[in-house]
Amino acid sequence: MFTYLYFNVNISVNKNYSNEMWGFIMQLDISEESLKVYEALASKVRIKIIHLLSTKKMNIKELASDLNLSSAIVTMHIKKLEEAGLIKTEKFGQQKISSLKVDNIEIKFTKKIFHAFDTHETSIPIGHYTNYSVEPTCGLASIHDFIGPVDEPKYFMDSDRMNACILWFTKGFVEYQTPNFLIEDEHLEMIDVSMEISSEFPFSNDIWPSDITFTLNNIELGTWTSPGDFADTRGKYTPSWYPDNLNQYGLLKTLRITNHGTYMDGEQLSKVNIADLNSTKETWHFKIEVKKNANNIGGCTLFGKGFGNHDQDIQLKLYYS
Repeated sequence: MFTYLYFNVNISVNKNYSNEMWGFIMQLDISEESLKVYEALASKVRIKIIHLLSTKKMNIKELASDLNLSSAIVTMHIKKLEEAGLIKTEKFGQQKISSLKVDNIEIKFTKKIFHAFDTHETSIPIGHYTNYSVEPTCGLASIHDFIGPVDEPKYFMDSDRMNACILWFTKGFVEYQTPNFLIEDEHLEMIDVSMEISSEFPFSNDIWPSDITFTLNNIELGTWTSPGDFADTRGKYTPSWYPDNLNQYGLLKTLRITNHGTYMDGEQLSKVNIADLNSTKETWHFKIEVKKNANNIGGCTLFGKGFGNHDQDIQLKLYYS
C-alpha cells in the first residue's frame, strides 16, 4: 500500500525547485499494491522526467523537446507516472501542465525477525493508560463515538476510556503499564515498541511539528519530532462516522532499545541501552509525553485498532536469550 504525508521539506530531487513550498512523502511497503510505483521508477526516461519536473512545471511539448522524444511517447510515460501517484497533470486552457506530486519516498520493509532470540509480545490498547496529565486540545474516541465532550481532560478518567481507539492531547502525557513476562533465566537482549502516532492540532494540520518524548521505567529514551497531524486522506481503518477534518492517521514508528543505544526506525535517539534498564521489575511503565518546555509543542495523537492506517494497538516486544 502507499499513503501520502504532507509537510514542509527541502526538495530531495532538486533544491532549486520553487513551484511548491510544501511537499509529499510517499510511504510504500513491500507488497503488490506498491508495484505500480516501483514499475514507474524502473525507466530511464521516467527518471529524467522526474528530474525535469523538479525544476519547474512543464507541458508535454516542453518535456518532449528536452527529452528529444515524440509527444506521444512522452504522454505514455506521463500516464505511467500519474497512475503511480508520482506526478499530477492539470489543464490550463488548451495546455496540460505536469508537476511533481512527491518529493520523497519512504519504503517500509517487512520487519526483520531475529531468529537467535525468543520473544515475549504484548499488545496495549490505546485507552488502557494507567496515568495521565493532559491539556486541551484533547479527547478520546471509540470506534463508535467520542468519549465525552472533546477538550475536557477529566473525561480521560471516564470508565469508557478503556474502549478508546484514538486519543489526542496538546501538552502532557499518557503512561501505560504492562507485565514483564521475563523469567529469571531469560536475558533481555532488545526491546521494540511499535505505535501509530502523529502530532495534534485543532482539527488537523499536515505541517505541524511536535517533539514527543518517550520514557520507559523512568528512563528517558529520547525525543522524536512528528512532522504533522494528518487529514489529507481518510485513514484506512478510521470509522465512517469520524469527521473528515479531524486527524485521520499517523506514522507507524518503532522505538528500539538495543545493547548500543535507542533508535526510532534506525535513527538514533539516545545512548540509552538495555543495560540502563531494570529488566527485573514486574511491570514496564511506558510514557508518551509532550513537555511544556519542548521546542515544538505540537501535541500527540495515538491511533489504535479501528483507527488510522495500521490496525494495531501499542505493541511491546521483548527479545531475550
